[in-house]
Amino acid sequence: MNKINLVGAAIGGLLMTAPAVAANDWPTRPVSVIVAYGAGGGTDTLSRIVVEPLSEVIGQPVVVENRPGAGGTMGADAVANAKPDGYTLYMMANGHTVAGAMYANLPYDAANDFQGISEVASMPLIVVARPDFEANTFEELVALALEKPGELNFASVGVGSSQHFTGALMAESAGLDIVHIPYQKTPEALAAVLSGEVDILIEVLAPMLGQVKAGDVKALGLTSAKRHPQLPDLATVSEAGVEGFDVSTWYGFAMPKGADVALVEKIAKSVAQALESESLINKLGESGFIVKATTPDAFTMKIGSEITRWQAVREKAGIPQR
Repeated sequence: MNKINLVGAAIGGLLMTAPAVAANDWPTRPVSVIVAYGAGGGTDTLSRIVVEPLSEVIGQPVVVENRPGAGGTMGADAVANAKPDGYTLYMMANGHTVAGAMYANLPYDAANDFQGISEVASMPLIVVARPDFEANTFEELVALALEKPGELNFASVGVGSSQHFTGALMAESAGLDIVHIPYQKTPEALAAVLSGEVDILIEVLAPMLGQVKAGDVKALGLTSAKRHPQLPDLATVSEAGVEGFDVSTWYGFAMPKGADVALVEKIAKSVAQALESESLINKLGESGFIVKATTPDAFTMKIGSEITRWQAVREKAGIPQR
């Protein structure tokens, strides 16, 4: 073999081994976690709790970077265009998959431009009404809606939100004709329910938990497959007769597509180890989160299947794409 071939073989060998070396060395500097929403929201709060034990596990600072705007799509776009080197992670929420179904011209592919690492936590949504609302359970709500088709309505935090799509799926699954009334923020939607302007509100559990426990609102049902430890006496929508209904807001780490498999697996193992923190489990549990680690393959498949699911919901409900 001549010198040129020897040099070529040596370079080729270095190129082949470079990804493995990168995986073995990761991390050598701080890691950023992109949150596609503003500070103080559910995704941001969860992320700041999770990065503490993750920093301890990997031996480098893990810093939350808020990139809000355009319904979370600006942050997602920043991740999709980052290097897949493990130094830019994405705290993906289920809103990412709803946006993938809702928006026709995203600057990225919501399914194929992201590599899942691990799910982190989930939380059900809850159906609530004012205390004097005539239905006391989800079963009674269904009976009332069937008795008065097109007369009942539900509030959400906006057209194309996870709450809107959950309500649309709930109505379709239960065979209900119920009108959607969008609001911009949870306090506005809640005020409308309490004043009687709207019949029910579908919202993530966390901001409603204190209101339910204080008796300010009446809880009618949970959207998850199982009951929640914070509200063990509250039946799920599935238990109330909409068999198989299972919707939760979820959160998980992802990264740009194209990362070395060994690096993805190393990050996933680090995340799984961080999620074993008793302090983390307690903090998240108090807010209503259910901690859960999954494999990269499982989470990547979930991203794609959730987009497909919400696309079907949007089409059946006649919700126009934007």
